[in-house]
Amino acid sequence: MTSTPHPQRPASRGPSVGWAVALVCAASLVGITPHSVAQQYKVVASDGSVTYTDRPPLASGDKLSTLKTTGATTGASAAALPVDVREAVQRYPVTLYGSANCGPCDAGRQFLQQRGIPYTEKSVTTEDDGAMLLRLTGGNDLPAITIGAQVVRGWSSDGWASYLDAAGYPRESKLPASYQFATASPLTEQRDASQKDKSARLPSLLTDAQEVRRDPPPSTGGFKF
Repeated sequence: MTSTPHPQRPASRGPSVGWAVALVCAASLVGITPHSVAQQYKVVASDGSVTYTDRPPLASGDKLSTLKTTGATTGASAAALPVDVREAVQRYPVTLYGSANCGPCDAGRQFLQQRGIPYTEKSVTTEDDGAMLLRLTGGNDLPAITIGAQVVRGWSSDGWASYLDAAGYPRESKLPASYQFATASPLTEQRDASQKDKSARLPSLLTDAQEVRRDPPPSTGGFKF
């Protein structure tokens, strides 16, 4: 098991970004907050309702399945990366959480690209995305990144650099000139409202989560609407 990078925590630089009904991203810099990632579970009840928890709420008859990451991956296979970059990616993969019209998110993305950090990006645009972001990172700050199991909330070039240094990423880009960074993909699966009840019973594609599916009780006979 690999350890989590632990650089000295930089000082806070301002207010964090919150999620209410919609995400609002401030243009000012925010303080960074470290947080460890816990295993997440998505519980789908027999009526199709969905809840999230970091504890396995298993009951008799529950079905537990691992959910795969959806959408974008890093822009090149690990084999094509320089050795030191590849080793860092394998030990401490980086995921960026951001949203549209978010200046700090754009600054963080540009920082990762200029430093040559392969990363996966997840966009946070819906309330479901916001709920999942809270579960995964322990807060509603944008941008946020995970470096292995370490969560860093809020944008600070010095703070992010410290964690990336501790994880063994090169301080200057070593990516080949042909390297293409992956585009962002939704944090949670997007569903059409008319299909919500049906699709709620199917495994959703989420990041680092597991799903608990609860079957409906046995039929007592006759038609049920």
